[in-house]
Amino acid sequence: MARLRILGMIMAGGKGDRLFPLTKARSKPAVPFAGKHRIIDFVLSNFINSGTYAVYLLVQYKSQSLIEHLRSTWGWRIAGGLRDTFIAVVPPQMREGQNWYQGTADAVYQNLNVIRDFRPDLIAVFGADHIYRMDVGQMVKFHMENRADVTIAALPVPLPEASSFGIIEVDRMQRLIGFEEKPKNPKPMPTDSNRAYVSMGNYLFETKLLMDVLQEDAQRTTEHDFGRTIIPELFTKRKVFAYDFLRNDVPGVKAYEEQGYWRDVGTLPAYWQAHMDLLGAQPAFDLSNRDWPILGTVYDGPPTRILDGELQESLIGEGCHIEGGYVVRSVLGHGVRIGKGAEIENSVIMDYAEIGAGVKLKGVIVDRYNVIPSGSEIGTGSGAGEDRYFREPSGLFVLERAETRSTI
Repeated sequence: MARLRILGMIMAGGKGDRLFPLTKARSKPAVPFAGKHRIIDFVLSNFINSGTYAVYLLVQYKSQSLIEHLRSTWGWRIAGGLRDTFIAVVPPQMREGQNWYQGTADAVYQNLNVIRDFRPDLIAVFGADHIYRMDVGQMVKFHMENRADVTIAALPVPLPEASSFGIIEVDRMQRLIGFEEKPKNPKPMPTDSNRAYVSMGNYLFETKLLMDVLQEDAQRTTEHDFGRTIIPELFTKRKVFAYDFLRNDVPGVKAYEEQGYWRDVGTLPAYWQAHMDLLGAQPAFDLSNRDWPILGTVYDGPPTRILDGELQESLIGEGCHIEGGYVVRSVLGHGVRIGKGAEIENSVIMDYAEIGAGVKLKGVIVDRYNVIPSGSEIGTGSGAGEDRYFREPSGLFVLERAETRSTI
C-alpha cells in the first residue's frame, strides 16, 4: 500500500490578545515557553515525530519573531534535498482579494494553490497554540478505518470546564451528531455523563472535500471559520468523526504524567500554570522524553554557571549565571543572570533577563532582556513600585519584553 501523502497546515497567525503584554511584539505561537521553546514547537514536534514532513505555517500578525525562530530552529531540521519535505511560512498573499485572512477557513482557502501543487491525500489542519504531545499517525489510522471525510481531535473534559470550548456530540460509533461553540450547558459524552468532548482545533480532511467546501464558503457571508462555520454545517451532510485524544499512545510518557495532557495557553494564568505543570519530581507534563522529544532552540553559548544559592523544583536554561539566592518552582530561559540574595518563587524568567541582587519575585512572568534593579520586589505584596508593572486580574505580574537591538 502506497504511503499516504499528508500535508500539514498550521494556523499560526493568532494575535493572542489575552496573552498581552507577551504578545505586544510577537504573535501567540512565537511566545517563548519552558526556557528553550516557543509555543509553535509543540505542534511542529508532533508532526515531525509522527513522520509528517510537509508543513505550511499560515502566519499573519506580528510574524517576524516567528519567522526568525523557524529559520534558526527548524529550517535545517527538514533539509537535505529530500523530495516533498519542508516547513514553509505562508503569509497572506491576497490571491483571492485584498483582505488578510478573515478566519481559519479563509486562511486555508487563500492558499488552495499550495494544496493543488502538493496533491495530498489528506490535509491536517492544526492549531499552533497548545502544549501537548500527539502521534498524528494514530489519528490518521482512525480516520482511514472509519472511512471518514473529516476527523476532529476531541478531548474529554469535565462538564464544568467544557463550556469555554467547542463541544462535540457523538454517537456510540464516534460519529458527530452535534457541534456547538462554547455552549452554557455542554452535552455529555455517550459513555460518560460527567464529561464532554471538546474540540482541540485539530482536523483531518479529505483533500477534495476540503477544497470544495472552502470554495463554497468563500462565496457566502460567514465567519469563514472551521469551528464556527465549516464543521457545524458539514457534519449533517458528510461522515465526520471525533478521535478520542485519550486513546493516543505516545511513547516515553511516564506513568505519573497526566493522561492526555493538553493545554490551551491562550491566557496569562493558563500560560503560567502550564509552566508550573513542568516542575517537580513527577510533573504533569514531563519534558524529559527522549522517545518523543519537543524540539527547540539550539543554544551555542556557555554552560550554566552556579556560584552559590539554593535551587528547588526548577528548570534552568543553558548559559545562566547564578551568583546566589533562592530559586524555587520557577523556569529560567537561557542566559539569565541571578544576583546574590535574590528570591524567585513560582515565576517564569525568559532569556537574557537580569535579576539584581536581593530582588524578590513571586508569581511573576519576566519577558526577555528585562533588567530588574537590585532590591526590587514584585508580587510579594509589599506594593513598593509594583504599580509600574502590568498586573493580570488573577494577581500575576507580567513584565513586557524589553527593547534591544535584537530582532527576536
